[in-house]
Amino acid sequence: MPNTYSQIYLQFIFVVKGRENLIKESFREELQKYITGIIQNKGQKLLSIYANPDHIHFFVSFKKLDISVSQFVKEIKTSSTSFINEKRFVLGRFHWQEGYGCFSYAKSQKDTVVHYIENQKEHHKKENFRTEYLKFLKVFEIEYDERYLFEFYD
Repeated sequence: MPNTYSQIYLQFIFVVKGRENLIKESFREELQKYITGIIQNKGQKLLSIYANPDHIHFFVSFKKLDISVSQFVKEIKTSSTSFINEKRFVLGRFHWQEGYGCFSYAKSQKDTVVHYIENQKEHHKKENFRTEYLKFLKVFEIEYDERYLFEFYD
């Protein structure tokens, strides 16, 4: 019986609601491991992840197409929000902003994207999130309405 085979590389970007710097170094790695587990439980392969204080990047190799991108994102956001709140990593309630960025890459770009995500800490010493995200939209030729972008604060 024939099978379906696929290989799709996607980078995701989520933003903390209100762009607050709520992801602290004290629990960053634990959050990254938790999200890695969610991705693996969905039958996908995480290639790279980095949680900045106010946003997160992760790069996934999709091999199974039994879940939509929107459902995949919803499950990661919902589960990671519950995890952060149950662990009481932040005062009050943690939430991700609505929406997300999702960008596709060729296999030949894989190492470049992994390196980019692994070097987020250094990258954001030179470039703020707004500039970074608007560059993504421009490079990927994504039309957008400023009213529906993430909340940006300089």
